[in-house]
Amino acid sequence: MTTTNKPRATLWAAAGVAVLGFLIALEIAARHYGLPGPITNQAREVVFAPKSGPLLYASMALMMVVLTWRQRFIAAGVAIAIDIAFFLARWAVDAQMMFGNGALWVLLGCAVIAVTRRTGRERALLLKGVGLGLLLVTGRKTGDTWLLITSKTRPTVLDQYVATADQALGNPSWLVGRVVEATGPIGAHVLDWVYIQLAVAAVVVTLYQLRNVAVERRFPSHHLVRSFLVIGLVGPAIYMIFPVVGPVFAYGTGAFGTGGEHWAVANLWPDTAPPISTPHPMPFDEFTPRNCMPSLHTAWATAIFVHSRKGPRTLRFFGAFWLISTLGATLGFGYHYGADLIAGVVFTLTIEAALRSLARGWDRSGTRLVAHGATVFAALLVSYRYLPMRMAEHPWVAGPLLLLAMASVIQGYVRTTNEWEREDTPAPRPEPQPEMV
Repeated sequence: MTTTNKPRATLWAAAGVAVLGFLIALEIAARHYGLPGPITNQAREVVFAPKSGPLLYASMALMMVVLTWRQRFIAAGVAIAIDIAFFLARWAVDAQMMFGNGALWVLLGCAVIAVTRRTGRERALLLKGVGLGLLLVTGRKTGDTWLLITSKTRPTVLDQYVATADQALGNPSWLVGRVVEATGPIGAHVLDWVYIQLAVAAVVVTLYQLRNVAVERRFPSHHLVRSFLVIGLVGPAIYMIFPVVGPVFAYGTGAFGTGGEHWAVANLWPDTAPPISTPHPMPFDEFTPRNCMPSLHTAWATAIFVHSRKGPRTLRFFGAFWLISTLGATLGFGYHYGADLIAGVVFTLTIEAALRSLARGWDRSGTRLVAHGATVFAALLVSYRYLPMRMAEHPWVAGPLLLLAMASVIQGYVRTTNEWEREDTPAPRPEPQPEMV
């Protein structure tokens, strides 16, 4: 191993140990509340029906970016054959039906092959591919456990503060909720499918970004999965600082969702906008996740949109569709307030700026952009918590200020990244001139 590769290998080893320690800690925390943690839930899916078959196959597709086309066909065939066997066995004993075990078996099998049959760079590349796929499914399990922890450790929520601040934006969740109701079951089913399959959409964009890995035998310095993982790791920490359950839970039952029942302020969503009154922390149940501030669904959909901009027209359209549909679903189902979405956009662009700066090397423009995004995000949280009444009483001032704050981060990100791309693009070589005879 070269001197250059030793620090990198040490970094990967340290990251692996940190991830394992984090998973063990979450497993212990979940067991404390009498529920299985992410390690147990993932291990169960080796044999029992998975929670999401499409997610497991999407994870296998991510892993296969490091394989040749022949190896991909073999891996896909093995996964399908295993799933057929599981399907027949479950059908025979009348068990819960779901596919995806075969994809997980292929992921684990490739990890074994990497350790026992590969050496050097080929082993490292295959292990990175397996790790990429497993991180996607493990991230889903980790998120589920973390949401449980938020509901158990944060008995009070701050929905009244965010709902009051949302008056400055015209109560968009109430407005979009009525629009979704008016579209009937078709519109609701489309938005629900988009909302649930967000990780699959991320895989589509990532597969385009990693399409040359099998040929080049290396990963690009920055891609969508890195953004997804960092958003998923950092975002839940804000849930603990600013616990919010969402309008469909805090303000009654709507057409979509279970609502907050007797914990709700009143049965107002989506037909009646909440009155402007001094907000207070409110107690809530022990099972509804406090996962609104910031909206990570908005954050992830924004990341998909940003990373799809460098692809072909179809991929760009796909990214725009997923972002718009996700925004409609988060508001229309009453899962989020408009203030959550603004915070989610700022949160994502700040993380994107930090990751791109880390990949290309920090400079003044990158540091300035990250500092600006972090400052705006912190200012949003502070204003939602301590200035909601002033925002509600002066909506024509507060609303535009919120949008301008978000727009300043968007404009700074676009300007800075465009400058980076111009700097990183090599200058065209001059054509040779014919010599005079």
